[in-house]
Amino acid sequence: MLFRKYLTYCDRLRQDTAFLTSNNRLSEQVVDKIILQLNRVYPQILSNKEAEKFRNPKASLHSRLSNLIAHLQKKGDKPCQEFYRALQINAEQLYNNLPSRRVLKTSDPTGINPEKEKYMLNDRDPTFFLACFSVAAGLALFMYWNPDSKVLGGAKKVLGFSPIIIGRHVRNICMLYMEDSTRKS
Repeated sequence: MLFRKYLTYCDRLRQDTAFLTSNNRLSEQVVDKIILQLNRVYPQILSNKEAEKFRNPKASLHSRLSNLIAHLQKKGDKPCQEFYRALQINAEQLYNNLPSRRVLKTSDPTGINPEKEKYMLNDRDPTFFLACFSVAAGLALFMYWNPDSKVLGGAKKVLGFSPIIIGRHVRNICMLYMEDSTRKS
């Protein structure tokens, strides 16, 4: 089955109907809670009369739930979205196991598995980062050590580098260290 990149809530509900209406997925109490939530919070989605019809204990749970889902699909995408919200609030475990949720979790247009990517930022080892840092630190020290270099003068203007206070402190600390090591020897 081909899926569009973004499914509407009505499409998702159509896809999840068989799963939701199968035996013992939703208890009668959960279905009643969903109906009451849709009725009380969003009376424009389910009127009092409609809520009474879908809560009728004389009808089977399967038929009431099937009729509710069909009714919400006729009303449009917003009622279907609110059904999913009510389902998530009242039966979160079931909501997380819906077929449409599994498709949304696994389908990634880039082909990257997000679970695996959480732990693996890239395939470089620590030596690569150490080498990059060493090169950057070496270039920075070279630029600050030779602030009067004519070759680097143009690059400093273009890149915005100039000998700043921190660079001067680094140079002074290095000079002190070199003087101290020559005195000891």
